[in-house]
Amino acid sequence: MKTVYAPGCALMLYKPELASRVLRWLGTELGEVDEHLTCCRHEPGLPRPARVVNTCPGCDRRYRQLYEGVATVSLWEVLATSTTFPFPDHAGAVMTVLDACPTRDQDRVHEAIRTLLSRMNIAVVEPERTRSRGTCCGDTFYGSLPVDQVRALMRKSAAEMPVEDVVVYCVSCCKAMHIGGKRPRYMVDLLFAEETTAGTFEPDEWHAEIDAFIATH
Repeated sequence: MKTVYAPGCALMLYKPELASRVLRWLGTELGEVDEHLTCCRHEPGLPRPARVVNTCPGCDRRYRQLYEGVATVSLWEVLATSTTFPFPDHAGAVMTVLDACPTRDQDRVHEAIRTLLSRMNIAVVEPERTRSRGTCCGDTFYGSLPVDQVRALMRKSAAEMPVEDVVVYCVSCCKAMHIGGKRPRYMVDLLFAEETTAGTFEPDEWHAEIDAFIATH
């Protein structure tokens, strides 16, 4: 079975250099792994059977549901069982977790995320609504609600987070938590001991960047 790594549109727009670092590590962990930049909203054009390692929860769901002969596994699951990845020590930093909507029914992802946080010496304070009961960050409603209402939902979701540092594994969740006044900590940044930056975060501008990437990939 051919294995490829799909970093996803959002990570490629956010920090493509981190996508390259993930790809290099996957090559040492799994053997030959090609980069796959075709957006998950398009037919992947992969030889079947194929396995896609992903970092984007939306990619995880679409590859799992839409394309016959394509299996998917999150990067988090691969890392959770790794004996070679050099996990950084975050010295007991206290953070909470915002679970991404596309993984709401995927406890395998929830467990892997928390395993990684433990391996990075991060203390987790769970929000009241978490895992399968988690509240959407608000970004899912972009395009179906006016932008001011989307921003209000982002602030409401952020207010549910019990501590300032919010672990996210979806780049759009980063934007939502920033708008909501919390400090997002993106999983790939945490794994490589980098700071999470907001970058483009206004919903109209962010989704314009995403749409442009999808159209060309």
